[in-house]
Amino acid sequence: MTALPFPSQEAEHVSTTTTPVTPGQAAVPAPGGPGGQPAAAPRVVRQRRRRPGLTALSVALIAAGGLSGALLFTASGQRTAVLVVARDVPVGAAVTDADLAPASLALDPAVKAVPVTKKKSVVGQRAAVALKTGALLSPEHVTSVSLVKAGEQLVGVALKPSQLPASRLAPGQKVLIVSTPDSPQAVGGAKPAEPAGAPKTVAASVVAVGAAAPATGVVVVDVAVPATDGPALAARVATGAVALILAPQEAG
Repeated sequence: MTALPFPSQEAEHVSTTTTPVTPGQAAVPAPGGPGGQPAAAPRVVRQRRRRPGLTALSVALIAAGGLSGALLFTASGQRTAVLVVARDVPVGAAVTDADLAPASLALDPAVKAVPVTKKKSVVGQRAAVALKTGALLSPEHVTSVSLVKAGEQLVGVALKPSQLPASRLAPGQKVLIVSTPDSPQAVGGAKPAEPAGAPKTVAASVVAVGAAAPATGVVVVDVAVPATDGPALAARVATGAVALILAPQEAG
């Protein structure tokens, strides 16, 4: 009888190979995934390439924008000490120290104003226009020439639109006040008599021009006339029989 061989007492085992791991180095997994499927290839992450030139340009633009904004803010906040009108001053009146007040304003270079440092030169001059409270004082608003001189009187002349030129009048302008008396009516239906001689005129200079009345359009013009003609002109103006014309311009 042949004897059957007995199984070996040494346990059957699967031989595996282990790759030694160097200290400080991560272990590399064995190829193959679960179920024997191949593992996915690792993703490669690309690093952005830095451009030093572009970075420097961006920093320069940001710095330039900040500097421009600072300069603009400084320029817009710059103020100038100028003179303003503290109280109303009529045309032709002398400007006093109490009529002016200092003010600090941010002005456009095109705006003409009187600096505070020139206040002494302004005091004593005449108002070339009607100065209103709070208005900015301009060099053209004052004059060293009085619009109402010694020996003259100021007379207000009320005129309808048909009694004065359409051209705008200005203070200091030379005009003539013309008397326009009605022609006397003859008795018994006779023809009216012709006016004898040329109409009477009074030389005057414009001091101020009022606003036209909304309903009638009547404008009051203040004129300076010789004191000898003032009362007669005022009486004539009360009748409404006057007209204003521009005086001939003097040859330059």
